[in-house]
Amino acid sequence: MMRGPRLYIAGLVAAMVIGMIIAACAGAAPTPVGSEEVAAPAPQQETKSTLDIVRERDKLICVGNANLPGFGFLDEQGNFSGFDVDFCRAVAAAIFGDPDKVEIRPTTAKERFTVLQSGEGDVLFRNTTWTMSRDTDLGLNFGPTTFYDGQGIMVRKDSGIQTLEDLNGASICVQTGTTTELNLADQMAARGIPYEPVVFETADEVTTAYEEGRCDAWTTDKSGLVSRQTVLKNPADHVILDVTLSKEPLGPAVRHGDDQWFDLVNWVVYATFLAEEHGITSENVDTFMDSKDPNIRKLLGLEGEFCAKVGLENDCFYNVIKMVGNYEEIYNRNLGPDTIFNLPRGLNSLYTDGGLLYAPPIR
Repeated sequence: MMRGPRLYIAGLVAAMVIGMIIAACAGAAPTPVGSEEVAAPAPQQETKSTLDIVRERDKLICVGNANLPGFGFLDEQGNFSGFDVDFCRAVAAAIFGDPDKVEIRPTTAKERFTVLQSGEGDVLFRNTTWTMSRDTDLGLNFGPTTFYDGQGIMVRKDSGIQTLEDLNGASICVQTGTTTELNLADQMAARGIPYEPVVFETADEVTTAYEEGRCDAWTTDKSGLVSRQTVLKNPADHVILDVTLSKEPLGPAVRHGDDQWFDLVNWVVYATFLAEEHGITSENVDTFMDSKDPNIRKLLGLEGEFCAKVGLENDCFYNVIKMVGNYEEIYNRNLGPDTIFNLPRGLNSLYTDGGLLYAPPIR
């Protein structure tokens, strides 16, 4: 008895389907019954690459530090110097063949990521620790570690403090927006040691507060403690404890989304490692221009088109080495035995010397 209506409904559905197919073949998308017409998505605007922006601006903007001697420091004459600054200059040398085409954008620890994320800077070289949350939540890509560090604690020699346990109930100065603030809390909680954190916005404020006796101890990366100790009124009155609270791999960071720029920054750093590995320095690099070693020829742009792979001229790594130096030169110039810091290389030695510096091959 119901066969007639069923056949009618089936025929109606078939007619609708055929109509939709015909419309689709004709190039018109069907509008769902009972639905509003959906507008076609607007065409996606093309965005310039970071390298294109840097070239058009005719300078690199490097997010850095102005208050950490040895790493990033602005002197009274308005000149920036330091380990991180030299890596900024190396990137500029690779792009422009001129290491001076760089502007250091000094930031506090708290604002450095915002400045990079907003596009106010092109790359971050600012004694910054690579962590998982920064790598993911902040939308950053971290490049090769340029300095392997660890968190330490500085106290006055006459305090009698020698271990973390001796800091029971003590006040400890720390800079906000840093991994050191979190590491300190974790380490003290794990040991059940109560303490009073005294938090400041900038490294200058932390140093001043510690020197004025407003806290019993002060914590940051050991390299930072060594650096800042040199500007204390009486450096010899202070000591860095033997304890190391954390791993602090420091290196460059760039924004997510521009793989060519990420590769460029990575390989500029690797080029400084490779130059040291081959014994090539800023002073002797020209003597290697007739080398028969394929690895050296590729590094110096004499064989292959490897710099072109990151959008640069083929002498990009030659310019880095000639104009800024290899890793050893950068390290010694800013932190080595002829500086006030005299920091041993330690883990920051090449893998061939028992360290952790290791560059992939250029091939």
